[in-house]
Amino acid sequence: MSKDDGGPYKSSNGKGKAKKDTKIKIKGKNNGKNGKNGKKRNNGWPVKVFILTFVIACAFSFFSEVTIRRIDDLILAVFILLFIVSIGVVFDIIGIAVASASEVPFVSMASKKVRGAKEAIRLIRNADQVSSFCNDVVGDICGIISGAAGSVLIMKIAWTNSVSLEESLLSIIISSLIAAITVAGKALGKSFAITNSNKVVYYTAYFLSLFNRDERLSGKKSSQSNAFMKAREN
Repeated sequence: MSKDDGGPYKSSNGKGKAKKDTKIKIKGKNNGKNGKNGKKRNNGWPVKVFILTFVIACAFSFFSEVTIRRIDDLILAVFILLFIVSIGVVFDIIGIAVASASEVPFVSMASKKVRGAKEAIRLIRNADQVSSFCNDVVGDICGIISGAAGSVLIMKIAWTNSVSLEESLLSIIISSLIAAITVAGKALGKSFAITNSNKVVYYTAYFLSLFNRDERLSGKKSSQSNAFMKAREN
């Protein structure tokens, strides 16, 4: 009897098809559940973004207004303005890197208990929220605050009469410079983030792990165990 004519081979193929069909149905159910959870998470995310944006914008506005208004040195005020712009550029780099990074190397790093690997996986798996927070929330806030800080800087220059230019012309020049520096910095940052996405995500995750209590405890345990092993060898 040949394999094509025999009954057992036909019945086993039928069972295989049935198993495949059941697997496909189960996957479809899981996808539906994930879709519902994704909708719930997305429904709550705009509210969180609203609260975060309000709090961060208040903090940044207070910092820029108080520091730049009270500082008499114009060079120091310019450095504070550039610092606000650089924060927006750095967070833009992080948001793009998280969106374009691969999870695979961090999974192997997490299996070896490398510090920051778990945080990196969480960042990549929540790439939509992380990129929204970094690019939209912090990036847009820094753009708005830098413009407001620039207007305060213009007023200080006009009051001190250190530059022999009209206030309107000075406002155009400074606001244009702020916009040019911001756009140029983000343009350079985008190419850097895409090229070095895994490195950016790892260093960001490592920094976040410094504030994770579980990571600190595991780090202490590993250092104590290493010290114990060295003592035994000696």
